[in-house]
Amino acid sequence: MRAMVLEAQRTPLLLKQLSVPEPQERQVLLKVLACGVCRTDLHIVDGELERPKLPLILGHEIVGSVIGLGPGAHEFAQGERVGVPWLGWTDQICRYCQRGQENLCDTALFTGYTLDGGYAEYVVADERYCLRLPSRYSDVAAAPLLCAGLIGYRTYRLAGEAAEHIGICGFGAAGHIVAQVAVHQGRQVYAFTLTGDVESQQFARRLGAVWAGGSDETPPHPLDAALIFAPVGDLVLNALRATAKGGVVVSGGIHMSDIPSFPYRLLWEERVLRSVANLTRRDGLDFMTLADQTPIHTSVETFPLEQANAAHDRLRRGQLEGAAVLTMGA
Repeated sequence: MRAMVLEAQRTPLLLKQLSVPEPQERQVLLKVLACGVCRTDLHIVDGELERPKLPLILGHEIVGSVIGLGPGAHEFAQGERVGVPWLGWTDQICRYCQRGQENLCDTALFTGYTLDGGYAEYVVADERYCLRLPSRYSDVAAAPLLCAGLIGYRTYRLAGEAAEHIGICGFGAAGHIVAQVAVHQGRQVYAFTLTGDVESQQFARRLGAVWAGGSDETPPHPLDAALIFAPVGDLVLNALRATAKGGVVVSGGIHMSDIPSFPYRLLWEERVLRSVANLTRRDGLDFMTLADQTPIHTSVETFPLEQANAAHDRLRRGQLEGAAVLTMGA
């Protein structure tokens, strides 16, 4: 099979011919139909996330068709379309797993980081961590749901049910999905982009944002919650300044530059600052149900598998409207 392989961090991916993997206990073998490109992939390549499995096949927004079953695998049928997200395995016995926080499992394995992922024509995955995908989405449209959608959803939920005015800092793959969910649910969305990024601001308004401006601007209404998807620590301070008393600032990224020191008054009045780590299988099931009921349009730009490095470059430079998705060809 063809695969784009990371041999060492801070180096380009290499196109290689590898053997098709064999499914092991409770695993399914998938023919990859599409694989999204995530900001986390850049953090791995650029060395900001340490200790990946090397050599490594990246990719954790995988849409695939089941073509093989390992011993004990019975959840999916041959030919069924499934999605493979970031969370790839947990021990199910540690204190975190036992109390419903498997996203914090000490020995968890992650697709495209400590397990080979979907920048390839075939992949194996533990069936217990795979998800059925709503039929209303094409293969390419479904791919961003598997991380941008899932992590965005977990971040959005932490805003709380009472949050009416929600800021979204960083209007990329996750931001544009979360915005549509929030608007569909009757929330007011305020989009923050790079200063002067008029195209992203117009994109946000088309998706229903009531206001869009630069990250250094003040929205016209105090925020009940601010969701941060850009990996820039300074945005935490901007978000706290824009958030009303009792508001919540949630960082949805796996990596962020250092947060500068700030005066206590920004946090005072019962504001909350918290992060999101990974996802749970329950997040996946709940979000796919929501995605089936909500008219989410995932804005995507497709790249053939062998152009994964070009997709990374476009994402790194902020030149994508929405998400990048790799396709495998015939």
